[in-house]
Amino acid sequence: MLEGKSLPTQPNLSNLYWLLAALYGISGLTSVAYEVLWVRMLSLQFGVSVFAVVLTVTAFMAGLGAGSLFAARKLAHIQKPLLLFAALEGGIALYALLLPTLMHASSGGIEAAAAQLELTQWYVLQGVVAVLLLMLPAFAMGAGFPLVLAALGNVPSRLGPIYGLNTLGAACGALLPLGLLPLLGWGGAVRLIAVLGVLVALAAVLLSVRFAVRSETAPSAPVVRPSWATLLVYAGIGASSLILEIGWTRLFGMVMLRTEYVLAIILAAFLLGIGLGSLFAPARHKEKWFLALPVLACGFALLSLWALPFLSAWIERAEFVSLFFALSTQGLVLALLTLPVTLVLGAWLPLLHGRTQGGGMWLYGANSLGAALGAMLAGFVLIPLLGSAATVVIAALVLLVLGLCWAASRAAWLAVPVLAVAAWPLLKFPEVSALLPKAQVRSQNLYLYEDAVSITHVVEQRDGQRLLLTDLQRMDASTEPTAVYVQANQARLPLLLHPHPRSVLFLGLGTGISVSGSLPFPDLQRSAVELSQGAIIASEHWFASANHDAMKQTHVARDDARHYLSATTEHYDVIIGDVFHPDLVGLSSLLSVQQFQRARERLSDDGIFVQWLAVNQFDKESLRVVLRTFRQVFPEAQLFLDGMHLALVGPRQHFAGAAGVMRNLQRMSPDQQEAATAGEGGWTWLGRYWGAIPESAGPVQDEWSPLLEFRLPRARYAGELDVAAMLNVLLRVRPRMDKAAESLGVTEGDHESFERGYAGTELMVRSWLAGMEGSPQQATHLVRMAYQANPRDHWTTLALADTMLASLSQARQHGLSEKDALHQILRINPQHVEALRALWRIERQTGDPVASATRARLLELSPFDREARQSGDQPHVRQPPAP
Repeated sequence: MLEGKSLPTQPNLSNLYWLLAALYGISGLTSVAYEVLWVRMLSLQFGVSVFAVVLTVTAFMAGLGAGSLFAARKLAHIQKPLLLFAALEGGIALYALLLPTLMHASSGGIEAAAAQLELTQWYVLQGVVAVLLLMLPAFAMGAGFPLVLAALGNVPSRLGPIYGLNTLGAACGALLPLGLLPLLGWGGAVRLIAVLGVLVALAAVLLSVRFAVRSETAPSAPVVRPSWATLLVYAGIGASSLILEIGWTRLFGMVMLRTEYVLAIILAAFLLGIGLGSLFAPARHKEKWFLALPVLACGFALLSLWALPFLSAWIERAEFVSLFFALSTQGLVLALLTLPVTLVLGAWLPLLHGRTQGGGMWLYGANSLGAALGAMLAGFVLIPLLGSAATVVIAALVLLVLGLCWAASRAAWLAVPVLAVAAWPLLKFPEVSALLPKAQVRSQNLYLYEDAVSITHVVEQRDGQRLLLTDLQRMDASTEPTAVYVQANQARLPLLLHPHPRSVLFLGLGTGISVSGSLPFPDLQRSAVELSQGAIIASEHWFASANHDAMKQTHVARDDARHYLSATTEHYDVIIGDVFHPDLVGLSSLLSVQQFQRARERLSDDGIFVQWLAVNQFDKESLRVVLRTFRQVFPEAQLFLDGMHLALVGPRQHFAGAAGVMRNLQRMSPDQQEAATAGEGGWTWLGRYWGAIPESAGPVQDEWSPLLEFRLPRARYAGELDVAAMLNVLLRVRPRMDKAAESLGVTEGDHESFERGYAGTELMVRSWLAGMEGSPQQATHLVRMAYQANPRDHWTTLALADTMLASLSQARQHGLSEKDALHQILRINPQHVEALRALWRIERQTGDPVASATRARLLELSPFDREARQSGDQPHVRQPPAP
């Protein structure tokens, strides 16, 4: 027992030491669990996870540093440090319970201010409010470190274990929300962590009473402030450490699971190493370690960058049977990859604490303040200007230089030029073909743009087709001809459904190919909102041939969709929500009640809002949540199905139905009608009707209580994202033909045209389903029936042409040459690129003079086709200047 005695100096830990170390470990758990939850809260505000990460880390580290320095200066006046620590822990828990209410209350004012603020100003306002609200509890957390050390007499040998256990607890705290968020939601997770914080406070009170700390023990060792040079250098190491963490978060998050869970895994791996490094900091040959640590930190940080392509390739090839297995396996590999660096970062503080004779409190504060600065530099300066790879290289070299300031040997500085030379090749971002060798084998990087929002690649594949990749694994668009048709349809259907569209707003731009679907509509004002500057540049230059220079006829605003809708005073006849990845952090808010309400407010009186969904991205329950949410805002909401994409159609007032489509087409010339409907006619599009969205009971997607981004990753790994199952569900709920005709207001004279389109669509969907269920013969039979019902449907003619092309070798059995068979295929689908290419090859081989015309037609349909481009004398595609 310690009562009436001084703290022991022998290596054996006292009862108080054990109990307080364990308690401070739990305190670390609650602190970082709060941090992860706060990142989640800010991602609701910003929708861009990197901003949420940077702001949370900045507020957290600045508060920790300021709190630690303040408490270190005031320790001489504090008689009961452990009791004060208990009060701070309890206050943090209570504040955590109030913080959601404070943030929710501030969000209304912030959204109202959007009309007066530019996007950058809006982000700054949100950031300032968030940092101020988060710094207060972080300040209290930072003050706890000196108080705990003071309670143990500020003995230098005890800082390492105390700091190490706290950091290991923090690593567990980073992972805890992964289990709590899907089970309890954000609010429930905060409340549970707050209860744990209250228990920590009560335990600290009991320890304070039981051991009568400070009042009944010998005086603590004096708190010595290290030199300003030492504090500045260690602050620089803190800055470099957080720059490295932010860079790792961007790079490893890019190749790992792009979900809510990535930050927590990276943070846990980072803290695990720091905790172990603090616990097992070397006690002997300390001066040699001051020489070795910076070299090890820099070398292994560079090694992690060199290993990135190998990690990415392994993840691409690996098959994970569950989300838990994917997270744990990837997390373990990441921990092993980053552990050498983080062990060094953890070992530095105990070593310096002993070297400065008890200055650890000051060092902790300086390091935390430096870390706050580093987070801001990484997120808003280094990554946008230099890129993530170069940011990691800079952090590694700065760690080396600053760490060597404490080395006794001048010869150690020879490591700087050696490692700088080794770092030079790593400054360049790895090629996409190296990161994704399976999906992008032999592809070529055409363009790379990186900022705080995202990493944008334009990649040319082996066949010449181009892809737009966001954060590497999100394929936003392709120039493959069928993909172009699908993207253009995202504009065609919404604009056809409005009786007379005069203005359209695209929420999301991508390659601009979806905008090109609006070009045939006369007298139309086009606007688009896109947050990614890389996507805007790519659409204007690298995809101009595929989008028919649609950007020249479109006003593009670089903005957050939520901010734009809140800020603009314009009203639009049609607003189109692009397909996106709803399982990514913050993006599911685009399917929330609040976002649908923002869109509704910006519609003209007879306007419609259409939100597109990819069927393969949802399980049955998640889709029901989205439909229920949409219908809550748009009571007359309707469904259409185009290929594997669902269109949620929300009229502001009443749905115009078939009469609206016919009235729209009647104002156009025949050529305009043909272009506007992609040659399929208005009844084919109306035949893709899937009924009104039914009313149902259950949860909805709310910005402050999201469901999708927690459910969808688990559903994907559980095998619940089953397209065949989704098609079965959709077929079961599709209304009968007579009910559909009644809902659309189809007149008696148009019933036959509508029935052909309606039946053709259903037969085609059933054909897809038969193919997925392993019945190819039935699938072919259903395709032929669909063609008989509606020979104008592009999906049907494409499937039938594919079937005929696959059996081309059998043409001679029917008395047809291969060339005649290809002409027959092209009569069914004149836009079938593979058949056209095969015909062109035959014409070239036989010297047929029409080969040049066939090639021109091929390039018209597929302007980036490598074979067709390389065979001509002049390049068909305008290439933009190199970035």
